Amino acid sequence: MSHRTIEQRATKKDWLGLAVLVVPILVVSMDMSVLYLALPFMTADLEPTSNQTLWILDIYGFLLAGLLITMGSLGDRIGRRTLLMIGAVVFGAASLAATFSTSPEMLLVARALLGVGGATIAPSTLSLIRNMFHDPAQRKEAIGLWTAGFAGGAAVGPVIGGVLLEHFWWGSVFLINIPIMVVLFVAAPLLVPEFKDSDPGKFDPISVILAISSMLFIVYAIKHGAQDGIDATTIITAVVGLAVGTVFVIRQRKAANPLIDVTLFAERAFSAAVVVQFLVIFAMTGFSLFASQYLQLVVGFGPLEAGLWLLIPAVAAGAGAVLAPTLSKVLQTGTIIAGGLLFIAFGCAAMVFIAADSGLPLLLTGMAMVTFGIGAASTLNSDIVLTAAAPEKAGAASALSETGAELGGAVGIAILGTIGSTVYRHRMEDAIPVGTPSEVADPARETIGGATAVADYLPEPFASQLSAVANSSFVDGFNLAAGWSAGLMAVSALVVFVLLRRQTASAK
Repeated sequence: MSHRTIEQRATKKDWLGLAVLVVPILVVSMDMSVLYLALPFMTADLEPTSNQTLWILDIYGFLLAGLLITMGSLGDRIGRRTLLMIGAVVFGAASLAATFSTSPEMLLVARALLGVGGATIAPSTLSLIRNMFHDPAQRKEAIGLWTAGFAGGAAVGPVIGGVLLEHFWWGSVFLINIPIMVVLFVAAPLLVPEFKDSDPGKFDPISVILAISSMLFIVYAIKHGAQDGIDATTIITAVVGLAVGTVFVIRQRKAANPLIDVTLFAERAFSAAVVVQFLVIFAMTGFSLFASQYLQLVVGFGPLEAGLWLLIPAVAAGAGAVLAPTLSKVLQTGTIIAGGLLFIAFGCAAMVFIAADSGLPLLLTGMAMVTFGIGAASTLNSDIVLTAAAPEKAGAASALSETGAELGGAVGIAILGTIGSTVYRHRMEDAIPVGTPSEVADPARETIGGATAVADYLPEPFASQLSAVANSSFVDGFNLAAGWSAGLMAVSALVVFVLLRRQTASAK
């Protein structure tokens, strides 16, 4: 463990180490964005159901959310750099399996393993920044660059993925993870110092089981409820998850060496920060899914052209992340974070008015506003989380923040994606004429990708009619999801402003 004083400023090696820590964040962001672009190709090849498609998209985030708390505490014990390198190996191996998947089930398992690998990587990066950058101003700059790196992954991912999809099969988009993981594995020991808790206490496997079980029950209840409605399965799994979570919290409060310090939530700013992480990633993942499909399946762009247009909202996210630390010198932190949520709300409101024939301007304007708000809110939000805990507990604290973020991503795909797919199926059910052959009707009813694929084999004017109905149905779902999100983010901005109105720049 480092013995540097709190006043010591970061060295040149620390800034090079930061570059290494941005690498896995790039990968996590790229992994999400390239999968969105590959979705039409993957569905055409593997022919998953709409349910399987949503699970392939969000099993990654679900397992991340379920394992992050455990992995954050484990990193504090065995060393955060060590955990980061273990994660690089697991993530690389899972990427290889995803690359050569031959069925929806195989891809689902590969995505699950990617989630396990990601859970070892995610809490390590932010917590290492907490220990490498002790000067408050430098730490805020480092977190801004870290957040901008996440946006950079969103920018680079679609372009690289688009190039690969233009020339190779959809599985090739996962290949880009492997060389990046190799670079991380080699460079981390050279540039990133090791940190761990010198007195972590006894490891509590029962708390680990309770934490994982609680999260998985809760996220399954959310997923099932969003897909199939509030039924007995939703209620039972939610109740079980909450009950197990309650037992976990009670155990942590009584334990001499808890897995996580639940007293952190007594600090209003920390609780608000975790909620904000949930909200911003909820918005980002949900609308990135809609945007990539809109550009390819409604507007008709190829994957490379779609990826290039998605550079605009990605750059907006980076701008928000870099601008936020500068604004914090003249504005209160709570004001900037609440303002970021308002930007997200306005962006979602703009996307309510997107139509099948409205083209690019409205989509790109709305997405840029959403991502700018995400960049601004996330940067200062992460600083609140990291400075709330003692440096030796930074892994567990950042894991709580990352849990909120990854749970937000999974729930964003589950809820917003399900709103979109449910509206689409209902509209298509009414639009497809009775007596249409099942080999045409079934894929067209499931997803817009299925309708597009079927339309390619139909004669005119039937192909154009089917495409028009599918596009309109998809956009109706998009609009409804955007409307609900706009309201949620506007209310959240007000609540967060009240909770953080006295929050100023950290001085820890």
